[in-house]
Amino acid sequence: MQAVKMYTTAVCPYCVRAKQVLKSKGVEQIEEVRIDSDPAARDHMMQITGRRTVPQIFIGDTHVGGCDDLIALDAKGGLLPLLNA
Repeated sequence: MQAVKMYTTAVCPYCVRAKQVLKSKGVEQIEEVRIDSDPAARDHMMQITGRRTVPQIFIGDTHVGGCDDLIALDAKGGLLPLLNA
């Protein structure tokens, strides 16, 4: 299974929901980067994604986007193949 990295904050309901979706698909470990306590991490996230909202989710080297993007990918049947690539 591909590595999953997620840029998050402490109180983000969309981050919680994204983690629930990923765990329901068998993801056991998510590398979380807390941008609310690390301004440099926030700057880096914005540079590599062009976005300032959380979560920002990466599966392997692929930027999936936020929680809505993750759910849409799953609805199209694309999440499991990406996780298992």
